[in-house]
Amino acid sequence: MSGTVTSNTLRSSGVIAATAAGLNWVSTPVTASTVTVESGNGYWINTTSNAITITLPSSAEKGDQIILIDYLRTWGTNAITIDSNGLNYQGEDDSYTVEYTTSGQSLNIVYSDATKGWIPLDDDATAFEPVQPPTQRALFGYGQNGGRTAITNKVNSSGVVATDTAGVGTVRNGLAAASYGGDKAIFGYGYSPGVVSMTNLVNNVGTVAADVTGVGTARGELAAAGYGTDKALFGYGTPGVQVSLTNKVSNSGVVATDTTGVGQARYNLAATGYGTDTAIFGYGTYAGNVSMTNLVSNLGVVSADVTGVGTARNTLAAASYGGDKAIFGYGDTGSVTSITNLVSNTGVVSADVTGVGSARFLIAAASYGGDKALFGYGYNGSSQFSATNLVSNSGVVSADVTGVGTARNLLAGVGYSFSA
Repeated sequence: MSGTVTSNTLRSSGVIAATAAGLNWVSTPVTASTVTVESGNGYWINTTSNAITITLPSSAEKGDQIILIDYLRTWGTNAITIDSNGLNYQGEDDSYTVEYTTSGQSLNIVYSDATKGWIPLDDDATAFEPVQPPTQRALFGYGQNGGRTAITNKVNSSGVVATDTAGVGTVRNGLAAASYGGDKAIFGYGYSPGVVSMTNLVNNVGTVAADVTGVGTARGELAAAGYGTDKALFGYGTPGVQVSLTNKVSNSGVVATDTTGVGQARYNLAATGYGTDTAIFGYGTYAGNVSMTNLVSNLGVVSADVTGVGTARNTLAAASYGGDKAIFGYGDTGSVTSITNLVSNTGVVSADVTGVGSARFLIAAASYGGDKALFGYGYNGSSQFSATNLVSNSGVVSADVTGVGTARNLLAGVGYSFSA
């Protein structure tokens, strides 16, 4: 062996070895130019901005395992270099350079013994996009309280809501928001006071940009969710009559023209990501409250209606939790409620879970902290709220947390940022 070792095999399976299930997945992608990894962990490696040198542990025991995944399929542009840190790698000492230079690879290595050292179980070029890790921070934005507003409230990785940030862009309510580009977000559509289609991009530090000219049918009371690891989808709503059309958002935040609708046209529904790269629209109103759902593939294709589970309602909210699951919560059944419905990592909606916290509707929700969620703000028919309810990584909703910021409703919530 001499010089550089490139990826040894390029198989078509795209499957990570089965022993991955017992690993601890580090939720924040690695972006620094150097990182020391630990046995027993899986890492998302993001070389979008630079090549990365990955230093393995200086000591290891037989069976120790590490998985590295090309988070945004950029290893072909900026490679990763393995520093075996004094141990052998595939039987060679660490004086050799080991590089992986194929976009979309997954690298699963296991330590054998002092002679062979670390051995790749596979180093495949995956046949699908890597799984997007969850966002760490959240943002509530826009809404109404006596009048429309564009204020935002940041949420840190511990679920603590910050005071109001002065609004940017057109004041409006009845809008939606979703993550895109992995760690950024977009607010879009709504009422101001008539229906609008402009959007506002949010960077990975939570700064909201000025209005972007709208694309697609202007409408309000729609929903949005991320899909496909780095893209987003606005869907459904009402421009005056209920629709089921959707608008895709690219991983650079560009909104596409209308896609013909699938499923029951409705408004006042909710949407969120679930699984690793898929999404779900659920509940809403069409000639009365409904509980059906529509699953979204990792290509942004919306499925036909799935028979509803749980209490039909509208003006609820939804967010992902636990890394690959989701939760719908609160809303209006004819009276305000705080019931929730959990969604499995295959998109199956569970029966009602007894409500926790103040019953309210016109509420928002977002993911935070890597694997948790929170519901926030809303209205109960007589009072505006700024209270939040945290959702644990097992889907348990907490009692009300005293509100911060301007109480309001018909706002939107969204996750952003990989940084805790």
